[in-house]
Amino acid sequence: QVQRESGGGLVQPGGSLRLSCIASARLLRAYDMAWYRQAPGKQRELVAGINTVGITNVAGSLKDRFSISRDSANNLVYLEMSSLKPEDSAVYFCNHGCSTAKCRPIGAWGQGTQVTVSS
Repeated sequence: QVQRESGGGLVQPGGSLRLSCIASARLLRAYDMAWYRQAPGKQRELVAGINTVGITNVAGSLKDRFSISRDSANNLVYLEMSSLKPEDSAVYFCNHGCSTAKCRPIGAWGQGTQVTVSS
C-alpha cells in the first residue's frame, strides 16, 4: 500500500478531527494527492485534493468546514475537519494521481480510516 490513512474515530456532532495520510516522499513530490470518503450504500466521493505545487481543492459543500494540507518534511497529507455532522460519517481514504473530481486516482485503495459522527 503506497499510502496509509489514520486519525479516524468517534466524534460528537460539532467536533473536529484531523486525518493523516502517510506516503513516500517520492509519491508526494510526483503526484497530486486527495482525500475521498465512502458512506454505506453510497459511492466514493472526492472530499479534498492538493496538487504537487500546493493548490488545494475542497468539494463545494465542504469548503467552509474541511481543509487539506501537506507536510512534505514528514511525508504527510492532512485532512482537517471541523463542525462535523452525522452525514460526514464514512470511511475516509487517501489516494494519489488526482486532486479534483475531474480525474480518477491511480493508486490502489487502502483500508481507509473510519469517521463516525454521533452523540
